[in-house]
Amino acid sequence: MQNNKEKKRLAILGGGPSGLFMFKRLIEAKEAVLEISIFEKKKQLGAGMPYSIEGANVEHITNVSDNEIPKIVTSIEEWVQTAPKEILDRFNITPANFNEYKVLPRLFFGEYLNAQFELLLVQAKEIGVVIDLHKQSKVVDIIDDPEKNEVRVELEDGQFFNFDHVIVCTGHNWPSYYEGKVSGYFDSPYPPSKLALKLNHPVALKGSSLTAIDAIRTLSRKNGTFETNSNGKLCYQLAAGSEQFKLMMHSRNGLLPAVRFHLEDSHLGNDNLLTVAELEAHKAANNGFLSLDYIFEHDFIAMFRDKKPEFYERIKNMNIESFVEMMMDFREKIPPFDLLRREYEEAARSIKRKESVYWKEMLAVLSFAMNYPAKYLSAEDMQRLQKVLMPLISIVIAFVPQSSCNELLALHDAGVIDIVAVGDDSEIEVHDKGGITYHYETEEGEKVSAYFETFVDCVGQPHLSYEDFPFKSLYNQGVISQARLRFKSDAEGERALREGNKKVEKDGDGSYYLKVPGITINDQYQVVDDDGNTNNRISMMAVPYIGGFNPDYSGLDFSEAASAKILKALGVRSPHRGYSEKLKD
Repeated sequence: MQNNKEKKRLAILGGGPSGLFMFKRLIEAKEAVLEISIFEKKKQLGAGMPYSIEGANVEHITNVSDNEIPKIVTSIEEWVQTAPKEILDRFNITPANFNEYKVLPRLFFGEYLNAQFELLLVQAKEIGVVIDLHKQSKVVDIIDDPEKNEVRVELEDGQFFNFDHVIVCTGHNWPSYYEGKVSGYFDSPYPPSKLALKLNHPVALKGSSLTAIDAIRTLSRKNGTFETNSNGKLCYQLAAGSEQFKLMMHSRNGLLPAVRFHLEDSHLGNDNLLTVAELEAHKAANNGFLSLDYIFEHDFIAMFRDKKPEFYERIKNMNIESFVEMMMDFREKIPPFDLLRREYEEAARSIKRKESVYWKEMLAVLSFAMNYPAKYLSAEDMQRLQKVLMPLISIVIAFVPQSSCNELLALHDAGVIDIVAVGDDSEIEVHDKGGITYHYETEEGEKVSAYFETFVDCVGQPHLSYEDFPFKSLYNQGVISQARLRFKSDAEGERALREGNKKVEKDGDGSYYLKVPGITINDQYQVVDDDGNTNNRISMMAVPYIGGFNPDYSGLDFSEAASAKILKALGVRSPHRGYSEKLKD
């Protein structure tokens, strides 16, 4: 690309955080031969869903702070010095009271990301990169044209544009199944404005993640007030007319997510992680597979040998199953809100002393590092990853902010919130006339059927299926393919197929495969067809559609790492490497 003086037409579909980091990479490369078109369905750039009114109200906060955010143009601390007074006043933030270690209102963070996008647009103009910006423009289809070696993008209003390369950064997507059809049923808590409901009955929440906490922050404020008493303790008081209001969280294991603590490496990097060369060597010696046990041993267990030798001695002979069993057993023995208090105190000590809770930090590093090997795991190992390791990871690396913990504890002390373990076999019966009945079995074996007039699905962004892919021409043309992993053992694959696992299929060559969520991508995030052919015109950064091969979203960290790989695949060399790129070299 750098040697071709003809203009190269690139499109970034989506102007949220992923699109922002991709745009940043392209502008930093200072390639004046680029023509970049950006399509964003909203008025605001940078914020995407999580940091706009689509995903946040004034009460919602980030779970990262300024010091943990990958560099864009300026830090938040620098931007606060020049930010419009109207924005600072709206969120009661000034240069004097800003702290780079504290979490921020999500809508404020959205304003920051928007400002960074605007700064990049100015830089683009200065270096001569042609920018064609389309706000309030929803992309409805993408058509590949291999004969012309270009891609056509179609908008909802009927306009279409042709490009040499398209980078899909469309972000979050929550499918709607019953919302709007069944009274009291919400497929997700977003946009949160819809949950500003005055209620006088119990509310069922499915899940106990950060998504559930978003719903809790909104619903609790509409039905009562938080106040700090004379002892400095946060308390909650139900409002008149909401005396019967209660929040009931339902999760498979009945556990709450862990609390945000001090990170030794605020960007979750580690120079001792397995390199790509080491992973490739292991894959070559292992019939093309990367072993989950090998990765766990070298990218997790080994990290404690020098740093935490006592902990290392405790876990050095453990496999994934035994380690997870030890950690989950500890958590499950303590009532969830008692454990939350303990972890809140542990996190407070960690922050005060600036000492990490190291095993939790390393688990977060492992989760992020899993994105490269995931597509090379056997089907057996992927099932272990999803069934055994990811449930622990999803709890531990949520990094719930302290203020959210305080509110959960205040609600619990007031008898307004509780959590129940429903197991893997729970069912939700949806009623045409409104509401749902939650069917589950307690740990004591008691069968429960509880009716709720209001229900909110809070399991978080789902990994969407291949069939859910929104740009149907790519689906119909065969440009994309179902993500799947081969079974290492034909006997195991045959057994799974015989037992009726609908995700298992047998190929003509006799091999067995497990279908995993989303579409097939390569290491550079380019889409791949059924024959294994890479399409160098289309790159995929939309995380809901690549969940099988990219199981850890990691927010801004993902955006930074994926954009670097896409830039390299385009033939553009970044002038510097971010921490996330170092993880993969």
